[in-house]
Amino acid sequence: MKPAASIALRAAVALAATALLALATWYGYDSLARRPIVAVSFAGDAGRVPAADLDRLAAGLRGREARDVALPAVRDAVRRLPWVRDCTVRRLFPGTLKVTIEAHEPLARWDETRLVSARGEVFAASFEGELPRFAGPEGTAAEMAAAWPGIRRAAEPLAIPIAELRLSERRAWQARLASGLAIDLGRAQVEARLGRFAAAWPQIAAEAAEATRADLRYPNGFALRGIARAKPRPAPRGARA
Repeated sequence: MKPAASIALRAAVALAATALLALATWYGYDSLARRPIVAVSFAGDAGRVPAADLDRLAAGLRGREARDVALPAVRDAVRRLPWVRDCTVRRLFPGTLKVTIEAHEPLARWDETRLVSARGEVFAASFEGELPRFAGPEGTAAEMAAAWPGIRRAAEPLAIPIAELRLSERRAWQARLASGLAIDLGRAQVEARLGRFAAAWPQIAAEAAEATRADLRYPNGFALRGIARAKPRPAPRGARA
């Protein structure tokens, strides 16, 4: 056989082998893609998502051919479930979908139906546990979530939990304790003011029990209000901030 003919023959054989391999690969993939989904597994923070919602979603997927199930569509459906912040969806052949869930971590209540996550994201979900309430202009949840750890630490010596944290349109802060005492913190040096007030708390606790409001917006002290006679401690100097 002439060299040129030999080379052509080898090329034809290689091409045929490649075509057969591609056909076999396509046939194998098509065969797998035609198989029905028999199981949907959930991992990650799935325990925070209502089991009934996960069962309902899995039931809608089982029995469908794998090729008819678009993973981005499954991801979008999972992300619409309560508590789900994000998720990944993987296909495990021959017939399993694995959904790994990242759930929201609840930090506070935003309104009657929505919560604020530790990331400062507002999401809709029901929660029966105790949480402080945030109240502020729409879009300020992230700002309030970022400020919360420092404000909570500054208030710890009070030994009374903060029930509500408020942020006004003018960015003035107010904390309301579980005892009902409202604490005006102003717009600046919020943690420092609250820390000074908490440090003085052992000396004023009895008197403060009668107060409805503590005004911390003074450079050198604070004032208790709502009692028989409001008593600044010490006498405030200068304008409030």
